[in-house]
Amino acid sequence: MRPTKSRILSLKDVPLHDWADADGVRARIAWVGYRMGSRKLGFNVTVIVPGRSAFPFHAHHANEEMFFVLEGRGTIRIGKDRHPIRKGDFISLPPGRRYAHQIVNTSTRPLRFLAVSTMELPEVGEYPESGKIGVFTGTPPGRRASRGDIRRWFRLRDDVGYWEGEKRGSGKK
Repeated sequence: MRPTKSRILSLKDVPLHDWADADGVRARIAWVGYRMGSRKLGFNVTVIVPGRSAFPFHAHHANEEMFFVLEGRGTIRIGKDRHPIRKGDFISLPPGRRYAHQIVNTSTRPLRFLAVSTMELPEVGEYPESGKIGVFTGTPPGRRASRGDIRRWFRLRDDVGYWEGEKRGSGKK
């Protein structure tokens, strides 16, 4: 899929791509922002099948997100709280651990929403339930990686000290 040169694009012209890699995670995503060559905003239309989510429970430490529910019903987890969502609802999520979130389709019909985010880099994603962080530089998440980009995930339990592996005394004259 290549970016289009047009500033106007119909959703029917953006293919939905399967997105499913873990238990409970299954969705289809139309990468609209990428398709339109957007640089500072990422936006897509996500469709979640009944009983699933699109992404694991996570927080962004650089980027802010907004969702608008186009069709269906579900639940959004924000921190320890769960909130019902339905067609016509806006959801705003500033960056930070306090706003860790996950949208789950708790209905028997597809849940469709517009997702919009800033595309600040570097970005650190945190996954509280699995104890991981993700570090992203270069090309923003949701876009095809370029050579030299860093997209890595680490377990927090593998923390090392600042000087771990560094040569001592290398700055002496």
